Amino acid sequence: MDPYKKKIPITRPSVSTLEIEYVNDAIQTGWGSKCYDYIHRFEKDFAGFQGNQYALATSSCTGAIHLALMALGVKEGDEVIVPDITWIASVEPVLYIGAKPVFVDVLPDTWCIDPAKVAAAITPKTKAVIVVHLYGNLVEMDAIMEIAKKYNLRVLEDAAEGWGSEYKGKKAGSIGDAGVFSFHGTKTISTGEGGMLVTNQKEVFEKAKILNDHGRDPKKGRAFWMENYGYKYKMSNLQAAMGCAQLERAVELIAKKREIFSWYKHELTSRHYMLNPEYPHTKNSYWMPTVLFDESVALDREKLFAYMKEKNIDSRPFFYPLSSLPMFNPCNNAVSYSIYERGINLPSYHDMKYEEAKYVVDTITEFVALNNN
Repeated sequence: MDPYKKKIPITRPSVSTLEIEYVNDAIQTGWGSKCYDYIHRFEKDFAGFQGNQYALATSSCTGAIHLALMALGVKEGDEVIVPDITWIASVEPVLYIGAKPVFVDVLPDTWCIDPAKVAAAITPKTKAVIVVHLYGNLVEMDAIMEIAKKYNLRVLEDAAEGWGSEYKGKKAGSIGDAGVFSFHGTKTISTGEGGMLVTNQKEVFEKAKILNDHGRDPKKGRAFWMENYGYKYKMSNLQAAMGCAQLERAVELIAKKREIFSWYKHELTSRHYMLNPEYPHTKNSYWMPTVLFDESVALDREKLFAYMKEKNIDSRPFFYPLSSLPMFNPCNNAVSYSIYERGINLPSYHDMKYEEAKYVVDTITEFVALNNN
C-alpha cells in the first residue's frame, strides 16, 4: 500500500471565521477597562455549558489542577490517590504542594481509575482523589463519589480529555468537588494553550480565584495588598476570545469527534482490537480514538509507529504508567502495566475524511498481518 498523498495529522484545532472575528475584536478593542471582557464571557458560558455555578479560566489545565488542589485543602504531607495511567500533568501539582501521589490501577475496559483500588488505597493521610476521564472515556463517578463521602475525601475530576463526555446525563468535570479542563491545541475545544476550573462550591471558587491573583483578596479593598502569596495562572483575553467562539461551536465539534470514531468502529471489527467504550449510561466525546491490541497479537509498538510514519500517518503512544517513570517507584498495578504497550492513539483532526480513517485502519491491519504470520 502506497503512502497517503498527504500527511494525516493526529489532531489540530478547528478554526472558523467566528474564532478569527472574535480574536480580531479582542485585539482591536480588548484593552483597558475591556481587557477582561472575553475572559468573563468565556467563564460564564463555560459554566453554563457544564452545568456548574462557577468557572475560572487559567493558563493551563496543570495550573487549574494546582489551584483546585489548594482550594480543596490539600496540603504538604497529604496523600492524593491518582490513576497510574494518565498524563503526568494530572500528578505534578500534587508534587508542587508537597503532597504524595498514590498510584492505583485502572479498569481494563475504560482504562480509567478503578474505584475498588481507590477504596483499598485509603489511609489516614488520604485527603483527595484525582480521577481522569482518559481519552474521553468516563470514570465510574457514582462509585467514586460514594467512596469519597464515606471517607470524607475531596474529588477532583481531571476532564482535560473528557470535555463533552457525559456520565448519566451530567457533563464530565461537573460531578466532583471541582473539575478541570485543557484547551491545548490538541484538544477538541482549543485556545492554543489554556485551562478552566469549575465547581459548584463558592468557597472553593473564591479560594482558587484569590490564589490565581497573587493572593489578592478583593474583599480587603486595598490595592496591591496581599496577606499571603499566590500564583498567576491567568488566561489572556485573546485566548478567551477564541474560547468563546469554540464554545459556540460545541455541538459541531463534539459531533465530528463522534463521527470520526464511528468510522474507526465500523472498520476495526476484528476481535483482536478494542476501542474506547461507550456504555449505556455514558456519552463518550472520543477526544482521542484509541485502539488496544489483544494480547494474542504480536506487536512491536515502536515498529508500528515507524510503519505508520512511512505511510504519512501521525499517531501517539498510549500513556506509560506514571509509576514506571524514573522519578517514581514502580507499582504492582497489573492492568496499567499490561495495557500501555498495546495501545495507540489514532488521528482524529476535525477536517478528517472517511477515506483517511479507512486508510489508517488498512495500514494497521496490513502491519499486523505482516508481523503475525
